[in-house]
Amino acid sequence: MILGIYPRAHRPACWIYNDYGYGHGPLNVSGAIQKSCNYFFYEMGYRLGIDRLSAYASYFGLGRKTGIELPNESTGTLASAETAQKKGDSWTEGSTLSAAIGQSYNDFTPIQVAKYVAMIANKGQVVKPTIIQNIVTSEGNKVPKEEIEKYVNEKLGLDDVYTESVSMNEQNINAVLEGMRSVTEEVGGTAYSIFEGFEIPVGGKTGSTEAGNYTNAWFAGFAPFDNPEIAVVVLVENGGHGNYTAEVVRNIIGEYFGMNIEEIKENMSALYDTESLR
Repeated sequence: MILGIYPRAHRPACWIYNDYGYGHGPLNVSGAIQKSCNYFFYEMGYRLGIDRLSAYASYFGLGRKTGIELPNESTGTLASAETAQKKGDSWTEGSTLSAAIGQSYNDFTPIQVAKYVAMIANKGQVVKPTIIQNIVTSEGNKVPKEEIEKYVNEKLGLDDVYTESVSMNEQNINAVLEGMRSVTEEVGGTAYSIFEGFEIPVGGKTGSTEAGNYTNAWFAGFAPFDNPEIAVVVLVENGGHGNYTAEVVRNIIGEYFGMNIEEIKENMSALYDTESLR
């Protein structure tokens, strides 16, 4: 066995092996998240199997509409043996390995990933994305949230929105959260260089997704780490490594918490301009 090349199916390699010719070495789940180790998650996917892997992903809203109050929200696609069958393909061991690192048929929207990250930060408590803070009638009464959701669901024909919280083992979720913290807070984390010295502790995960001949860059994060208030997801098409999008997330979090103190003034002075018409 060559360290860094997974010895099953099509023998996929971890990104660090492709870049540097060696592997990450022994890692637990926290370390695998910190270093974004494909090898670790290939093995995780192999042990879980695609049925359990896709079931857990579905519990967190991946491959399902979030129910946000917008028409034509995409359902996305969750990789599974059933999805492959619908497309006339057969599911293989290699398909499971690819699905475990977010590839294969997986195709999620940023709002789905934001809901997923928020649920991780809340230790399984379901989060309902919304653009409506409240509705007040002409008499000054607030419309109950349940009534708004019922109307929206009927209007948009939503019948596949998962609204139950997920029960998780405290030790397991803490291991995942520790990994997300170390992504930004510890040397060796894939976004440490971006968040080094940042005043607010952030949990996050970089991501790089293949899209044909290009690679899309993702970063999903939340803050503050110990008492989350905000979850942010940034996708840059053809952006390469997720590290590049982490800076955008850092700036958004900084703006949310009033850390961006630089005052930007627009120049309102008018300048003469001429244009030649021919």
